[in-house]
Amino acid sequence: MREPSPDRPSTLPEAPSLREGAHTLPARLANTAAEMLGPQGAAWLERLPEIVSGCARRWALTLEPPFPQLSINYAAPGVRADGAAVVLKGCIPGPEFATEAEALRLYDGRGALQLLAADPDQGALLLERLLPGTPLSALGDEQRMTGIAAKVMRGLWRKAPAEHPFPSFADWVQRMAERAPCVVGPRGPFPNHWMDRALGLSAELIASPAEPVVLHGDLHQGNILAAEREPWLAIDPKGVVGEPLCETGPLLLNELPSPADAPAVRRVLHQRVDQLAEELGFDRARLRAWGVVRAVLAGFWTLEDHGGVWEGARACAEALS
Repeated sequence: MREPSPDRPSTLPEAPSLREGAHTLPARLANTAAEMLGPQGAAWLERLPEIVSGCARRWALTLEPPFPQLSINYAAPGVRADGAAVVLKGCIPGPEFATEAEALRLYDGRGALQLLAADPDQGALLLERLLPGTPLSALGDEQRMTGIAAKVMRGLWRKAPAEHPFPSFADWVQRMAERAPCVVGPRGPFPNHWMDRALGLSAELIASPAEPVVLHGDLHQGNILAAEREPWLAIDPKGVVGEPLCETGPLLLNELPSPADAPAVRRVLHQRVDQLAEELGFDRARLRAWGVVRAVLAGFWTLEDHGGVWEGARACAEALS
């Protein structure tokens, strides 16, 4: 397996440059960093132009302005001195940099984009750019999207190495349980009964697990892009260990009808559950149960990080229950 290095040598002369606007940060990214990390997020944003410039010099990059839809991490398209299309990603401070980098090393370009280099000190990743890069969500065909996502899932799952930095899905649930008293209340935006339901289901599911694998952790329709060397490849893995069924949650949770249209939400989720169960050989009841847990977890994270509840998560949990 190729091991990316921050000091990867090159026989080509370095020709770094930053196109106009390369340091411009989307407002959503700045707001998210401030909401999630407070002063630490503000300090990271202040250092970000220096990080970007330093990576451009080190890796001989010509960078364009960052992608406009950023919400958590910095990412900008560019070209390396050898002509390769790349993406520079600057990760918000936290443990997910290490787990994303390690997951991409484990995938080694199979089922996901390739990791070309990494700088742990700066929290920066140099990534293969997927072209044309159209997200799976743009297909607009529910059955095709679910089928493609199922195929990508199968291509990603790897047996966890003996030593690895990945949390387990049980760790995610345990952290939610520990933090719940500070965040969830009987009259709050996310009532206690949903937390109790998710913790009860997860305890049953974790007590009788299938063989654990390294999961992407956030594999939804926006994190699967059209590419050239493979029709579809995944981006932005979180890296988490759990049974394969855990992977289906984000796919159930995203690209749903309006939460106000409960019958439409139920209809779409019923179709997805049936198709995923058939194509991946999963038990439908267990798939639905993991879907409820993932929906509650997503709603909890939104409440904890941003002070509000993603209504789509609640609609998903209700429909799957």
